[in-house]
Amino acid sequence: MNAPKDDHPDAAAATCRAQALEALRRGDVALAERAFSRLLDIQPDDVDALQFLASCQLGRGEAARAIDWLRAAHRARPRDAAILHQLGAAQVQAADLRGAEESLRQGLELAPGMFVARLRLGVVYEQQGRRHEAMVAYLGAIHAAQAQGRWLSDETTAPGVRDAVKHATRYVAAGRRELFNAVIEPLRQRYGRAELDRVDQCLAIYLQEQPASLPDPRQRPLFLYFPGVPSQPFYPRERFALHTQLEAAVQMIGAELRAVLSEADRLVPFLGASTAEAEAAQLLGSTGTQEGAWDAFFFYRHGVRHDANSARCPHTSALLDAMPLVRVRDHAPETLFSVLRPGTHILPHRGVTNTRLVTHLPLVVPPDCALRVGGETHVWEEGRCVTFDDTFEHEAWNHSGQTRVVLIMDSWNPDLTEVERLAVTDLVAAIGDFNRSVPGP
Repeated sequence: MNAPKDDHPDAAAATCRAQALEALRRGDVALAERAFSRLLDIQPDDVDALQFLASCQLGRGEAARAIDWLRAAHRARPRDAAILHQLGAAQVQAADLRGAEESLRQGLELAPGMFVARLRLGVVYEQQGRRHEAMVAYLGAIHAAQAQGRWLSDETTAPGVRDAVKHATRYVAAGRRELFNAVIEPLRQRYGRAELDRVDQCLAIYLQEQPASLPDPRQRPLFLYFPGVPSQPFYPRERFALHTQLEAAVQMIGAELRAVLSEADRLVPFLGASTAEAEAAQLLGSTGTQEGAWDAFFFYRHGVRHDANSARCPHTSALLDAMPLVRVRDHAPETLFSVLRPGTHILPHRGVTNTRLVTHLPLVVPPDCALRVGGETHVWEEGRCVTFDDTFEHEAWNHSGQTRVVLIMDSWNPDLTEVERLAVTDLVAAIGDFNRSVPGP
């Protein structure tokens, strides 16, 4: 094909581009390459031509030439994540792992959802022997792809990356097993493997190496299932002797509560001010004319102490600190005054793990208020603790015209041994650390 007979560069470039695109439409890659080459002669910084010609060079194994063209494309369009991804792929082919890492990281900063780029970054880390970073990158790629309905099966995975995705999945599984196994090993060495047998089963279930054989179909933990302990929605009061100390102090706790309620600005939404409206609607309903409202006065939230609130209620705080609370860095305890406004219904939901239980000390209980766990309804009695396993589906409601308040705390499941509690503490903290290191979808 002859070069376009047009003296105006813009017109000539447009003609070359049209010829290239028409050739691609017909599947004539060689013709498209020639047309894009002529276009590049006219406009040396044309990004489309640079990227296409670079891909042709990569197909021939000419990575160095492809990298030159892709760097030119990057100079012309420095914030184009796709160019950086393509450049990173070319640098991988050229065995320039440091350059590939830099290009892929820059691209992912611009477009975190590029899951194939994150998969390639995992390859780069693996080839450099950076095992933990490779595992994090691979898992981030898998999460991002699956959030878009991809990589869920062979059918949802492009053939060109199918083997790489399967490798990444195996790599992550082996890496997580190695990481979390190492967390438990010091306790095995100290106390013996037999003492950690149920913890080992718990970890295997979490890693999906074996199924969770839950004895009660009503129970379904969202995060961590600990096997070999009784499954029951409500626990007998006699299992928690220290709770009598809370009950004996109910008048004092109530006095501190009333002071808190007199200053409404001390309360915060239990779900957090940033919770999306749709998410809140899935958990809160209303039987009245006003929207449901679930407020809280936290002593601890996700393991972080609220010092000002604790100082505001010193007697309640001291009593809670004397309880056998679950203490896991960045996770637990969670202790609070839970304030359920008139007409509010906390809709059915499930908790994260049966390693800990939830206790309510009812402080203000109007009529038509109740808690239902695993289909069993409990009507709160002021000053009388109730403890339940929130991995059973549970809900609570206040159908009255008054506010309901309970003191909530979480405590260890009494059917775990002291060694098992130590192991779960270390394991949950390690899982949390790892999960926070993985990019979100």
